[in-house]
Amino acid sequence: PVSHILLGEGRGFEIAQGRLGPGRLHHCMRAVGMAERAIELMRERMNSRTVFGKKLAEHGVPLQQIAECRIKVEHARLAVLHAAWQLDAVGNKHARAAIAVAKVVAPRAAQDVLDTAIQVHGGGGVSGDFVLAAFFAGARVLRLAD
Repeated sequence: PVSHILLGEGRGFEIAQGRLGPGRLHHCMRAVGMAERAIELMRERMNSRTVFGKKLAEHGVPLQQIAECRIKVEHARLAVLHAAWQLDAVGNKHARAAIAVAKVVAPRAAQDVLDTAIQVHGGGGVSGDFVLAAFFAGARVLRLAD
């Protein structure tokens, strides 16, 4: 019935677009979660793998890599939380810029962290033995979707 039409005839796409922007913000936090898991897997791998007579974690470069990954994850997390806060505080229309930043920062950070984790795992990083390759593909899809 005509009484059930929202905003008026022909405005369905407008309604859908109004929901899609903020609606995909949770995917950004999923990207942060994937990056967190990748860091956990890197730490486990660095503590279990011996290279040149020492644990991988005892070498300087891998520790620097973990630190850089931590910075990227925290940056992404803060961007997503800021966007969510703005969405709640001022609404979709005024939070648009913060949401756009989160949609760029989070998947990019996740993909960078996952790439590092795959490198730390060597050939195993792209095998089905670890979830890293699937996470990497998921982070890449997020970059394509938005």
